Amino acid sequence: MMKIHSNSRGRFLLACLCTLTLLVQTGCWSKDEIEDLGLYVGIALDVASKTEIEKKMDKLSTSNRKKDLITYTLQIIDKQSEGKDGESSGVVTAKPYINVSETGDSLFEMVRGFSARMERPVIGHHLKVIVINEMLSRKYSMNNLLSFMLRDNNIRPNSLIVMSSGMARDVFESKGTNIIPSFRVIEMIGNRYRTLKIIPPMSLIAVEGKMHAKSSYLLQNIVAAEGEIEFSGAAVIKGKTQKFKGLLSEEELLGIMWLTGEGKGGLVKSYDPETKQVIAYEIKTLKSKIISQVKNGKISFHVNIESDGRLIEEWLIDNVPLDHKFVTKAVHSSEKEVSRLVNRALHKIQKEYMTDVMGFGTKLSISHPKVWQKVKEDWDEEFSRIPITYSIKLAITDTGAKRKH
Repeated sequence: MMKIHSNSRGRFLLACLCTLTLLVQTGCWSKDEIEDLGLYVGIALDVASKTEIEKKMDKLSTSNRKKDLITYTLQIIDKQSEGKDGESSGVVTAKPYINVSETGDSLFEMVRGFSARMERPVIGHHLKVIVINEMLSRKYSMNNLLSFMLRDNNIRPNSLIVMSSGMARDVFESKGTNIIPSFRVIEMIGNRYRTLKIIPPMSLIAVEGKMHAKSSYLLQNIVAAEGEIEFSGAAVIKGKTQKFKGLLSEEELLGIMWLTGEGKGGLVKSYDPETKQVIAYEIKTLKSKIISQVKNGKISFHVNIESDGRLIEEWLIDNVPLDHKFVTKAVHSSEKEVSRLVNRALHKIQKEYMTDVMGFGTKLSISHPKVWQKVKEDWDEEFSRIPITYSIKLAITDTGAKRKH
C-alpha cells in the first residue's frame, strides 16, 4: 500500500511540475506581431535638407522650435510591396523598401516623429548599416551622432558604420525592384577576400571602443549615383575630436592595407620596365608586423611586410613560357609598386592628417608601456614626428601553365 501511495504522489508532483513549466513558457504573447511593425534596416544621417512637403508641414505646425540641423532617413522593409500594383501575375514591380526622412536637432525626437507619419511603429531590431554624411561628420563628433543609437536597446551593436562623400540617403536608392540597398552594402563587404579596397568592417560597438579610447580610425567610404554605389577610399576620423579629418584615395587606402596586413586578397598592378606591359600579382597571403623601438628615449617603428602570390597576368609581346629571370623581374616590379603605395599612405596619414589609424600606438603600448604612458595624451601629434621604416618581401609561388621548365 505504501508503494502505491508513493507512486501516486510522484505522479502528482510530476503533473504539477509540467503544468508550472507550461505556465512560464509564455513565448512572445506580449509582443507586437511582425506584420504590425515597421522594420528599418538602414539609417542615413545628412546635413539638414528639407523637402517641399516637409516645409509645408512645418508651416502647419503650431510648434516650430526645433533647429534644422540633421536629416534622419530610415530605410524600412516594405512588406506590402507585392500587392501595391494590384497585379495578379505574381510579378513584383514595386520596390521592397521605402525611405522616409525627418529633419531636426534630436535623433530620438525624429524617430518618434515617424509615428505621426506612418501607420506602423518603426523598430530597429534588424538594423544593418548606418551611413553618415562626410559634411555632417565635419560639424558634429561621432559621440554626438551615435549617442542615441548606442543607448537604444533595440539597435544591434554589430550594425555596420560607413561614411558617404555625397548625400548619405542616396546610398539607400537602387535601380532594381529586387534589391534592398542596406543589404547590398553588407553583401559588398563580403568581397574583402577579392580586393584591398574594402577595409575590415567597423561596427557600432567597435566605434564606441575607439571613441572611449580617443583613437583615430578609418571608416569605409561610399559614393552613390543614380541608384549605384561603390566603395571608394576611406574616411579618417580624428581621435581627439572624433570628427571627419579627411579622405584617403583608393591608392592611399591600398598602402594602408599593406602596412596593416589586414587585407584578405587583391592584386598589385605594375608594369614591366622594358616592355611597359602590364604585370598583375594576385595576393594569396599577406602579413605585416609592426615593431616598436625605443633608443635613448626616441621612438621609431619598422614594419615587415610579406606576401605570397601568383603571377596572374602579364602582357608580353610574344606568347613565350616564363623563365626564372622574368619571374624575378616581376617580383621586383611588384615590390616597387607596393613601396610607392606605402609611401603615399604614410605621407598622407603621418604628415598631412597626423592620425594613427594603423595601430602603431597599440604596438608601442604593448612593447613599451612606460613610454606609452608619457606620450598617449598627444599621441597623434607625437606620431606625426616619429620615423617609420619598412621592408617588403613578395614571393611568386604560382605562374600558371606558362612557366618554362
